[in-house]
Amino acid sequence: MSYRLGIDVGGTFTDLLLVDEKSGRTWSAKVPSTPKDQSVGVLHGLDRVCRLAGISPSAIDHVMHGTTVATNTVLTSSGAKVGLVTTKGYRQVLQIARSFVPGGLGGWVIYNKSLPMAPLALTIEADERVDARGKVVRALEEAPLREALAKLRGAKIEALTVSLINAFANDAHEKRIREIASAVLPGVPVSLSSEVVPEMQEYERTVTTVANSYVRPVVQRYVHNLRNKLGSRAGRVQLHILRSDGGLASAASAEEYPVNLLMSGPAGGVTGALWVALQAGFPNLLTVDVGGTSTDVALIMNGVPRLRRETTVGDVTVRASSVDIRSIGAGGGSIAHVPELTKALRVGPQSAGADPGPAAYGRGGAEPTVTDANVVLGYLPPMQRLGGDLELKRDLAAAAVGKVAGALGKSLEDAAQGIYDIVNENMVGALRLVSVEQGHDPRDYALIAFGGAGPLHANALSRLLGAWPAIIPPGPGVLCALGDATTALRDEAARTVIRRFSETSAAEIAKVLEQLSATAAAALEREQVPAAEMRRSFQVDVRYHGQGLRLTVDVDLKDLKKRGLKAISEPFDAEHQRLFTFALPLEHEFVALRAVVQGRGIRVKRPAIAKGSRDPKAAAIGRQVVHIDHKRRQATVYDRAKLRAGNRIQGPAIVIEMDSTTVVLPKHTGLVDRLGNILIYPDRHKGLARRAR
Repeated sequence: MSYRLGIDVGGTFTDLLLVDEKSGRTWSAKVPSTPKDQSVGVLHGLDRVCRLAGISPSAIDHVMHGTTVATNTVLTSSGAKVGLVTTKGYRQVLQIARSFVPGGLGGWVIYNKSLPMAPLALTIEADERVDARGKVVRALEEAPLREALAKLRGAKIEALTVSLINAFANDAHEKRIREIASAVLPGVPVSLSSEVVPEMQEYERTVTTVANSYVRPVVQRYVHNLRNKLGSRAGRVQLHILRSDGGLASAASAEEYPVNLLMSGPAGGVTGALWVALQAGFPNLLTVDVGGTSTDVALIMNGVPRLRRETTVGDVTVRASSVDIRSIGAGGGSIAHVPELTKALRVGPQSAGADPGPAAYGRGGAEPTVTDANVVLGYLPPMQRLGGDLELKRDLAAAAVGKVAGALGKSLEDAAQGIYDIVNENMVGALRLVSVEQGHDPRDYALIAFGGAGPLHANALSRLLGAWPAIIPPGPGVLCALGDATTALRDEAARTVIRRFSETSAAEIAKVLEQLSATAAAALEREQVPAAEMRRSFQVDVRYHGQGLRLTVDVDLKDLKKRGLKAISEPFDAEHQRLFTFALPLEHEFVALRAVVQGRGIRVKRPAIAKGSRDPKAAAIGRQVVHIDHKRRQATVYDRAKLRAGNRIQGPAIVIEMDSTTVVLPKHTGLVDRLGNILIYPDRHKGLARRAR
């Protein structure tokens, strides 16, 4: 019998989900994260989930891991000391960058641009030149290059990036520089732009490859360390790392191209949410993943997560495919404070994290957090145990929130309500970025909330957005780990192709896409993925001729061969119209072609739960005083494990389980569906009546 383990490491908790690949049965565990060495928390969780399943760790064949190591390295500026090799005359490519200042017209007043990850002092030039068609204009001068690399060796760089002009068209000079660097800088990892992102636009290609070098030594150490520790505990287990685009990478690929992992952790949640929602019959979704440190949101339309060709972490944007996830510093551990100057309540982005954590954890934390506010409001009742064994202390939470109450001159409960309301508004702001600001009406989507703190806020978020129902899946705290466990290996190949539509044909484009598909498939074959299980998809980047903006269009090869280039131009015009309200009567132009090949993930069976009546009284375990919308109320507390399909949970109510807590507000009803999901609607909503039939 074989098992697959999904692991999601968050800022506060590490979640694990173990799957029996034959039966589809699952076991979950939640343990505190260990920021100083994440592998410690991973191994602790591994032991716990194996005890629950009654198996030895050696029975696990595959470990799928979503990690924030690369993300945190960028956010904390703790990456490698990176040297950069550019073409002569392009040394300031990172300093020139793109003219973008966040924050509106006056943003430049307060915007402090971070320093490049490869400083100018560690940037050298290679005397060479290749034209845009790949023809060598000037051969590489090797002697001065060796001298410059020797100076970088003296500066003790820890990683090297090579990004030459037009290397996407001809990579010969970059590969030769790597050979020379291997001799001059032994042991220093070298990243080539022609391998990391073989596409045009010098700045984007360079900053992406520099970011790859910046996080590479850190990720290599982490993956190598984790692989060794897992091997010592679980034997010959295969480790795969979740990519930002929702696919899996081999451990070797993750070590070599870690820039593809910058959204590794959040991507698992979107995958898990989609798996749950499709079974429940909701293909259009807003996903809300609320952890201890951050909230990650995304939009899924027609059962497909929206992807971006760029990944942004902090103020660093790189050219790497990722699920279109927006992250904000709003989670259960977000610290509330009242600045002396403005006396206006603020929540986050600073977080108490896992150590010491919120005051209610009783681990030495004293700052008021969102979790402490939820405790004061009664949303986390005394019988609740986070992760199954962490007892929350209301007196400590009240003392922490009391600091905010004193600063505002409000009651304890009003201060806690203010914290709760503000963090909800922060989350709504993030949800608007992936919906309203991209032409999507939130009222056309359901909202699925997960993560340890997501269900506490789901009903309030749906009420603010008009997105119904609010879906609370079973085991919401470990849904990211479920996404990790059920994800398949994925790889992609891309090529820059600058051609106006009149200069090419559908047959030529299809031929290049098929070649790229074969290249991506070869990577999966090396991981022993059968050809019959590979699923291929194709994309093209297109723009109007003479325009700088480009949009990504999905391509169906059969439709392309049947209808010609109209199969690309028509959806491009439609997307341009949706995003910008107009389309132009100009010729279209290809910029890049891309093929994605993905294997088949395992199928986890979620059996239907037992049927029950409308009345959930058999699951009631007590009553709890709560403060909702500045009013004191009595809420019924339910044990989720005792709920049955068809139960209707009338708000105000609290539903507790091992890894999370759900709040149902007054004048709302939570309907338990056949798979155990709680679907929250306003009492008179038509969806509630329809689902009950």
